[in-house]
Amino acid sequence: MARRTFSIGGVHPNDAKISRDCKLEYLPIAPTVYIALSQHIGAPAKPVVAVGDKVKVGQVIAEPGAFMSAYIHSSVSGTVKSIGPRKDLSGNNQMVVEIAVEGDEWIESIDRSDTLVTAIPDDPKAIIEKIKLGGVVGLGGATFPTHVKLSPPPGKTCEMLIINGCECEPYLTSDFRTLLEKGEQVVVGTAIIKKALGVGKATIAIEDNKPEAIGHITKVVESLKSKGPEYSGIEVLPLMKKYPEGGEKQLIDAVMHRQVRSGGLPIDVGAVVDNVCTALAVYEAVQKNKPLIDNSVTVTGECFPKQANLVVRVGTPLNYVIDYLGGVPESAAKVISGGPMMGKAIANLEAATMKGTGGLLFLTKEQTKRMPESNCIRCGKCADACPMGLEPFLLNRLYKAGDTDALEANAAQDCIMCGCCLYSCPAGIPLLDAISQARGQVMGIMRARAAAAKATASSPTAK
Repeated sequence: MARRTFSIGGVHPNDAKISRDCKLEYLPIAPTVYIALSQHIGAPAKPVVAVGDKVKVGQVIAEPGAFMSAYIHSSVSGTVKSIGPRKDLSGNNQMVVEIAVEGDEWIESIDRSDTLVTAIPDDPKAIIEKIKLGGVVGLGGATFPTHVKLSPPPGKTCEMLIINGCECEPYLTSDFRTLLEKGEQVVVGTAIIKKALGVGKATIAIEDNKPEAIGHITKVVESLKSKGPEYSGIEVLPLMKKYPEGGEKQLIDAVMHRQVRSGGLPIDVGAVVDNVCTALAVYEAVQKNKPLIDNSVTVTGECFPKQANLVVRVGTPLNYVIDYLGGVPESAAKVISGGPMMGKAIANLEAATMKGTGGLLFLTKEQTKRMPESNCIRCGKCADACPMGLEPFLLNRLYKAGDTDALEANAAQDCIMCGCCLYSCPAGIPLLDAISQARGQVMGIMRARAAAAKATASSPTAK
């Protein structure tokens, strides 16, 4: 029987999972870390420490700056050396807390044992509060504050929790290793999220190019059913290998056969989607009182001599990670944060890891070379490949014409920047470059319009 998958578009790039056999390895702690205050969707966190303060691992160093924000904790023990701007991976200034490492002293409330804790708290609100206090954010790429996602607005009800174990991006294998090595914690985390949402069903979706993970998680789910009613209703669903299977809307389509409308959210169709590493972070926050202070990072590339899946403390300088594995190879022309389809080129290797850092990919000059651009031949391959049902060739033309009204009417704002259009274009047209710019322009206009409408509605004259 054919595996299920999403119904619109998609491509089949080479897996290149050359680091799949590399077990998770804990990276030694760097001498100094730089923990950013903006590493989640929403408002930056506000520092609650001062220069000269002594901090321990797991201690709160910044609190949420708004409803859509998250706590940030120290990933090391030591002394706060500075709080100020530092260049991020794109070379832009970002506020960070600099901590000089002194030992590895953890706050006393964190359970650092390997004992699996399967008894889940009864109170959903208490669970969500612990997730919030743990600074847990989505680790599938978007870094959406998890406590917000698990608190649907009035009138919205979750019917199914989907745990994303697809890891469809080429090269990346840290989610795969997490499923194999920390599968029990992932499944307990899934049950905790299910309890917090008050939903009866949860699906752990894994692409069928990971049969070891599918088999292992299936056994774990079966073994935990005897631990309590919270573990009922959890299933493992193998999906066809197709990119971008792990996209939130594509995953909902594949699992639930429901389409999220333009501008809509998963909860609009009764779904909540979380990554497997988010489920692990939820387990650690709720069962072990461990905040989100580290994450697994794949370091890979054909030109990189030592493949690895490392557990890295948040705020670790990228060049420290790379030097640990032997340094940047001479043949590397570009370093990507993430994978080759949706990752971002790194302009500054002195930047530090974030909560959502999932991969460092090294590419050669040959691998980064684009084919010469020629004229569009109206083949429609970009439209066939688009998983959002857009017409990239049209959006490219409208962007060049500066027609933002038409761009919005043709849903440029719905682009998920997956790169399928660029990947499939036989003419080598940089469609993604143009459409990402168009998307930014349209979303800026939409935000300004919404702000103006809100200001008008709240003005005295409007009343």
